Amino acid sequence: MADLGMVPSLQRSNSSLCKTRRLQYLFGNSAKQENLSSWVPQNIKKKECVYFVESSKLSDAGKVVCECGYTRQQHLEEAIRPHTLQGKDWDLKKHVQEMPTDAFGDLVFTGLGQKVGKYIRLSQDTPPSVIYHLMTQYWGLDIPNLLISVTGGAKDFNMKPRLKSVFRRGLVKVAQTTGAWIITGGTHTGVMKQVGKAVRDFTLSSSYNEEEVVTVGIATWGTVHNREGLIHPSGSFPAEYIMDEEGQGHLTCLDSNHSHFILVDDGTHGCYGVEIPLRTKLEKFISEQTKERGGVAIKIPIVCVVLEGGPGTLHTIYNAITNGTPCVVVEGSGRVADVIAQVAGLPISEITISKIQQKLSVFFQEMFETLSESRIVEWTKKIQDIVRRRQLLTIFREGKDGQQDVDVAILQALLKASRSHDYFGHENWGHQLKLAVAWNRVDIARSEIFSDERQWKPSELHPVMMAALISNKPEFVKLFLENGVRLKEFVTWDTLLYLYQHLDPSCLFHSKLQKVLAEEPERPASRPTAPRVQMHHVAQVLRELLGDFTQPLYPRPRTGDRPHLLLPVPNVKLNMQGVSLRSLHKRSPGHVPFTMDPIRDLLIWAIIQNRRELAEIIWAQSQDCIVAALACSKILKELSKEEEDTESLEGMLVLADEYEHRAIGVFTECHRKDEERAQKLLTRVSEAWGKTTCLQLALQAKDMKFVSHGGIQAFLTKVWWGQLCVDNGLWRVILCMLAFPLLYTSLISFRERKLQARRGLLRVRAFFNAPVVIFHLNILSYFAFLCLFAYVLMVDFQPTPSWCEYLIYFWLFSLVCEELRQLFYDPDEFGLTKMALLYFSDFWNKLDIGAILLFVAGLTCRLIPGLLYSGRIILSLDFIMFCLRLMHIFTISKTLGPKIIIVKRMMKDVFFFLFLLAVWVVSFGVAKQAILIHNESRVDWIFRGVIYQSYLTIFGQMPAYIDGVNFSLDQCSPNGTDPYKPKCPESDAIRHEPAFPEWLTVILLCLYLLFTNILLLNLLIAMFNYTFQQVQEHTDQIWKFQRHDLIEEYHSRPPAPPPFILLSHLHLFIRRVILKIPAKRHKQLKSKLEKNEEAALLSWEIYLKENYLQNQQYQRKQRPEQQIQDIGHKVNTAVDLLEMESLKRSGSMEQRLSSLEEQVAQMSRALHWIMKALRDGGFGSEEGLPTLAPQKTSEEQDHELDGRQKAEDVGDTHHVNARHLLYPNSHVTRFPVPNEKVPWETEFLIYDPPFYTDDRKDKALVDPVGNALEALASISYNTVDGPIDRRSYHGLYVVQDGLPLNPMGRTGLRGRGSLGCLGPNHTLQPVITRWRRNQDGAICRKSIKKMLEVLVVKHPLSEAWALPGGSHEPGEILPRKLKQVLRREFWYSFQNLLIQGTEVYKGYVDDPRNTDNAWIETVAISIHFPDQSDMDLKRLNSHLHSCDPGMSAQWQVVDKRIPLYAHHKTILQKVATLFGAFY
Repeated sequence: MADLGMVPSLQRSNSSLCKTRRLQYLFGNSAKQENLSSWVPQNIKKKECVYFVESSKLSDAGKVVCECGYTRQQHLEEAIRPHTLQGKDWDLKKHVQEMPTDAFGDLVFTGLGQKVGKYIRLSQDTPPSVIYHLMTQYWGLDIPNLLISVTGGAKDFNMKPRLKSVFRRGLVKVAQTTGAWIITGGTHTGVMKQVGKAVRDFTLSSSYNEEEVVTVGIATWGTVHNREGLIHPSGSFPAEYIMDEEGQGHLTCLDSNHSHFILVDDGTHGCYGVEIPLRTKLEKFISEQTKERGGVAIKIPIVCVVLEGGPGTLHTIYNAITNGTPCVVVEGSGRVADVIAQVAGLPISEITISKIQQKLSVFFQEMFETLSESRIVEWTKKIQDIVRRRQLLTIFREGKDGQQDVDVAILQALLKASRSHDYFGHENWGHQLKLAVAWNRVDIARSEIFSDERQWKPSELHPVMMAALISNKPEFVKLFLENGVRLKEFVTWDTLLYLYQHLDPSCLFHSKLQKVLAEEPERPASRPTAPRVQMHHVAQVLRELLGDFTQPLYPRPRTGDRPHLLLPVPNVKLNMQGVSLRSLHKRSPGHVPFTMDPIRDLLIWAIIQNRRELAEIIWAQSQDCIVAALACSKILKELSKEEEDTESLEGMLVLADEYEHRAIGVFTECHRKDEERAQKLLTRVSEAWGKTTCLQLALQAKDMKFVSHGGIQAFLTKVWWGQLCVDNGLWRVILCMLAFPLLYTSLISFRERKLQARRGLLRVRAFFNAPVVIFHLNILSYFAFLCLFAYVLMVDFQPTPSWCEYLIYFWLFSLVCEELRQLFYDPDEFGLTKMALLYFSDFWNKLDIGAILLFVAGLTCRLIPGLLYSGRIILSLDFIMFCLRLMHIFTISKTLGPKIIIVKRMMKDVFFFLFLLAVWVVSFGVAKQAILIHNESRVDWIFRGVIYQSYLTIFGQMPAYIDGVNFSLDQCSPNGTDPYKPKCPESDAIRHEPAFPEWLTVILLCLYLLFTNILLLNLLIAMFNYTFQQVQEHTDQIWKFQRHDLIEEYHSRPPAPPPFILLSHLHLFIRRVILKIPAKRHKQLKSKLEKNEEAALLSWEIYLKENYLQNQQYQRKQRPEQQIQDIGHKVNTAVDLLEMESLKRSGSMEQRLSSLEEQVAQMSRALHWIMKALRDGGFGSEEGLPTLAPQKTSEEQDHELDGRQKAEDVGDTHHVNARHLLYPNSHVTRFPVPNEKVPWETEFLIYDPPFYTDDRKDKALVDPVGNALEALASISYNTVDGPIDRRSYHGLYVVQDGLPLNPMGRTGLRGRGSLGCLGPNHTLQPVITRWRRNQDGAICRKSIKKMLEVLVVKHPLSEAWALPGGSHEPGEILPRKLKQVLRREFWYSFQNLLIQGTEVYKGYVDDPRNTDNAWIETVAISIHFPDQSDMDLKRLNSHLHSCDPGMSAQWQVVDKRIPLYAHHKTILQKVATLFGAFY
C-alpha cells in the first residue's frame, strides 16, 4: 500500500535533523506542499462505500441513508448504479473499498487564532509504519522521548478545580520537559477537552522560544462534525474548520488545541470507536522504535494516563496492563478511575464481586441498575488482573504519598514499570537511567535511581555520561560526577574522537573542522578507511584559536604510535544489552596515553560549542584553572571574530569576560595568600596547554583586566627594575648612568643581599642589565642620534660625506643589526616564518623597517652626484619617521602612554572621516570648476581648482572668483597660457564682467560650507570625543597592558645602547653561529618547574580555587535578588506543606466518613434482619446475622493500606496465568473467572466457558478435536493410556461429562486448547547449573552467597528466555527443546545426567495454555556441575549446537531479574535455595 522502502529510515533518531526539516518546511512551504501532495495520495488511502443499501434508520435530517450511514448524494455514482451485488446484504468488508485520500494538509480553526495544525484522513487498515513516516518526515515532528496516551471519559465530566489544575500543569510539564507526544481522541469532549485546555494554558503562559507541545488527536472520520470543509483532493493549505458545538448533534467537533489530527476512516458515518484498533497499533509501533541521542539508544517508552471513563476505558486499561504498558490513574476524576483507585491497595483476595458491586453502585449510579451479573463478574476479573500487576499501576492521589504533580507520578510510573521488567545483570537500572537522561529530569534521577538501593560503579555511568555531554545536559553531568565518575578515567582517545565526531553541526568549530578536513589530501586507496576526524585535526583548529605561540595539544601520531580505536566509532552502540563503554575506555598496553589532562579536553570541547553551564562544571574540576580560564577566554574571543549570529557572538564575548573574571578571582586569592608563589603561576610553563604561560595567554587574548591586576603589575615592575630595588628613585638611576663610579657607593640599592654587600663588577653588571637602565640608555642614545641626524641635514650636508655623516651611517648600521636580532631571536623555536609574522605584526617594527628602507633610498640618491638634492629631501622625510618612533618610547609613561593610544585610534576615525569629506570636496570642486572655467587643460591647475582650493575653503580661504566681486583680468590668464596664473572664469569679453551665475556659485559655496564646516567637522569632533572618552575610561588598564610589550622588549635587549650595541651583536654571533650555543629565555618571563614543585604549586592553586568558588557562592546568596528568590521558594514550600496537610486531613475525614457509612449500612441490614425474624415469629438463626466491622482510626487505616501494598497477596493462591482472558496464539476469549469463583466447589451459576481445541498438525500425537462423547469415550483418565501417562502428580482428578476437570479450578475455557492431551500434559524441566567464576577461576559471590549460572534457551518467536525443557515425544525422555540445542551424540550421556540429577519440583504449572480440561504438570531436575574442569561440563559445552538458526542457548547469571517465564523462575529459585546460592 505504501512505499515501505523508506520505512527503515525511521530508525534514525537525530532530532536536529527533524528540526532542520521543520525550518525547511517553514521557509520552503510551497515545495513541501507539492512533495506532500504527491506522496500522500500514493501511500495514504481512505474508505468509500461502493454499494448503496437502504437502511431502515433515517439520518438526523430525516433523509434516507445507506447501511454505512451516508446519504445517497454522499455516495459515488458507481455505488448508486445497479450493482452486481444487488439484493445481497450490506457487508463492511466487501462493500467498502480503499481509494486515495482526499483530506490532508494544514488546519486552521476559524475565529480561534492563527495556530496551524496538521490533519489527514486515512484508512483504518493503514500500516502504522506509514503513519509514523508521515509524522516524522513530512510533518516534521521530532522523534519523541516519551509517548503519553491519555484515555478516559468521552463525555464531559466534572473535576475538582484544584485536581484539574494539577492535572493540566503536570501533563504539559512532563510533555515539554521530556519531549513527549500526547495522544488522545482529538475531539472537543471529555478527557480530550481537558488535555486541549492544558495545552492552551501552556501556550498562553509560555514564550515563543519554547517548543510546541505535540498533541496528536486520533479520531473517527465518520463522527467529525463539519468535516466537509477538510476535503480537497490535492490537499488544503490551509483548510478552515468551524467548531459548531450547538449544531453537532450526535457528532463531535475537533479540539482546537491539538496540533495534529489523524482521522481514521472505515467508510461509515456516525460509528464511534473505529480509531481504537489503529490507535493501539500505532502506539505499539512507536513504542517499539528506538531513539538514539548522544550515543545512548532507548526504546520509546509509553504510559497510559486515565481520567474518569466507562467500560471502554476499563478495557483500554486492561489491554495496556496486559501488554506491559504502565498506567497512571487519577483518583478523584470519577467512575472507572475512582473504582480502580479505591481497590488498588487491597489484596486480591479482598477484591471480590460484592466489593466491586458496592463500588460500582457508588461511582456508576446512573447505569448501575442496567449492569448484568455477567458484566459485573467481567469487571471484577479485569480489575483483579489490573491490580495484580501493581508494578504497572500508579494511583495519583493529590496531596497523598508525597505526590504533588502529575508529571512526577507519570515518570515514577515508568521507572517503576522499568524496575519490574526482567533483564540480565543490572541492565534494568541502566535502562531507568537512560530514560531519565532522555527526559532530562535530573530530579527524578536523584530521587528514584541514585538511591541507597543501588550502588553505581563509575564505569557503568560512562555511557550515560557520554549522552549527557553530547545532548548538553549539565545537571546530569554534575550528578554523575557527584556519584563517582572520574573524568580521568572517562576521557580516552576513543571518547574524545566520538565527542568531536558528534559536534553540534551549527557550531562554528564544526565548520572550521570541516574546512581542515577538506584541505587534507585524499587517502590512498590502499590504506584502510577510518573516521576522518582525528585529534590532530582538532589540534590544528585549536592552535589557530589559541595562537601559534602554543604547541599542538594533540600531536599528529606517527604510524603505529597512535592509540588505535578499539571499536570503530561510527558503529559503536552504547545501548547494547549489558555492555557499557568500557571498551571505549581501554588503552592498548603498549601505548603512552595521548593526553595529560582529560579535564582540559572536556573543557575545550564544551567551550568551543559555547556551552556555558557544562563548561562551568568542568572548569570547577580543572587542575590548572587560571591557565584554563585564560585559554577559554582566548578561544571564545577568536571564535567571536568569525561568528555571524549576533546572539551567539554576544554570548561568546560575555562568556569570555566571565572566564577572565574567574582567572582574576583565583589569581587574587593566590596573590593575597602568597605573592611569590602567585608570580610563579604567571611564568610557569603549562605542558597541558601547549607549553605556554598564564601571562602569555592573557596578552594574546588581550585580557586587559587580568594583566592590569595589581599582582601582575607588581611582577612586571619587578622585571622592569631587574635586580635593583623598585624604590630606587629615577634620578639616582640616571645619575649612576652618567657617572657609573657612583655604583660603588650606597646610592643604589639591590634586592639581593650579596649584591648589596659587594662593591665589585657584579654590581655594575647587575645595574646595566636592568631593563630600566637599558631603556634610559637607549633613550639617551636615540636622542643623540636624532640630534646628530638633524645637524647633518641642516648644517653639514656636503657633497662628500663628513665624519658626522659617516657616524650616522655607522649608528644606523647598529640599529639595522638590532632589528635583525629581534627578527631572528627565536627562543621558543617558532621558526623563521612565524617569527617574521610576529615581527611585522607590530606597528613600531613596521615603522622601523620603513624608516631604514627610506634612509637606504636617500643614501643611495645622496651618493649619486646628480641626485644629491633628491637624497637630501628623502633623508629629511626619513627624519620625520625617526622622530615618530619616539612615540613608542613614551608608552612607558602612565600619562603619555594612553594618549598615544588615543592618537592611534583617532587616526582610524580620521580615515573614515576623510572618505566622507572626499565626497563633498570632489563634488563641490568639480561643480565649481565646471561652472567657472571652460576647458581647462592643465592638470596641475585642475587639481588646484577641484581639490586644493575646495580643501582650503574649509579652513576659511575663499575662492577668488566665486562671486565676481574681486574679478580682475590681470590676476588670471584668459587663454590659460600663463603657467603661473589660473585660467580666467567665464566672462563678457566686451564689458569685462563675469558671465557665470554668481547666485548659483554662492548657494553652492554656502551649502558646501554648511555640510563640511558645520556637519562633518562637528561629526569628527564628536568621533574624537567618543574615542577619547572610551579610552579615558580604561586609561589605567590600557597603560598597564601596553607597558608589558616595552618591558619585555628591553628585558631581552642587549645592555649596550647603539652604536655600542654592535659589540653585543658580535658576542651573540660568536655564541649562536660559531659556538652553536642555543638561546635561552630569561627565567622571569617563562620558567619550567620541577615536577614535585609544579605538583605542589598546582595543589595550592586548586585549594585556593575552591576558596574562590565558595566565596562566589556565598556572594551570590547574599545578593538581594537571590535572597528574595530564596524567601519566595521557602514561602512556596511552606504553602505546599500546609496544603498537603489540609488535604491529608480532608482525606482522613473522608476515610472516617466512608467507614461510618459502612457501619450504618451494616446496622441497617442487621435491623432489617431482626425485623424480618420478628415478623416470622422467631429469632432467626445465627448464620444470617451480619457481623459489624470494627471501626478503625485513620492512622490505622493508612498503616494497613501501606502494609497491603507492600505485602504479597497471600490470598491470591489460585492459578493466575491460566485465567488470562485472551488465550495465547488465538482469538478466543475466556469466560471471566474472578478469584473467589476459581474452586469447583464454589457455586458459579452463570459460568459458561467457550469450548476451544486447536487443530494441530501432529494429529497422531494429540487427542481428538471436539467434545463429542463418542470420540472421547476411548480415553482412559487417571491411568497410563497407551503411550500417554494421564496420571496427575496431585492424585485423582474428577472426570465430568467425559472431560477431566483441572484440579486447580476453573480457567474460563473448556476443551484441550493448544495442548496435546486432555488431562495432565507432562513435561520435563532440566535445570543445568554451574558456579559463576571470575578470570582467576574463583567462584563469584554476592551478599556472601555464591553465584550460579544456568543454561537457558530462546526460541526465535519468543521474547523471553526459558529452561531447556518441555514436552517430549511418547516413549522419549529428553524434551524436544533440549534436543534442538544438543548434538545427537550427546543425548544418551545427558539422559544419564538426568537420572543422576536431583528432583526439585513435581506438580502443576500455572501456564496460560491450561484449560478446564487440559493442563501442564512438570518435573524439574537439577543438574549441577560444581567443578569447572568436569568432563561432562566440557562435553556439554562442546555439544551445544542449535539445529534451528533462530534458536540460541547461553549461560546466564542466576538472579531474580533474569528474563525467564514466571514458573521457570519459581523452579530456578528452588534450585538456588537447594545450593544456598544467591537469588
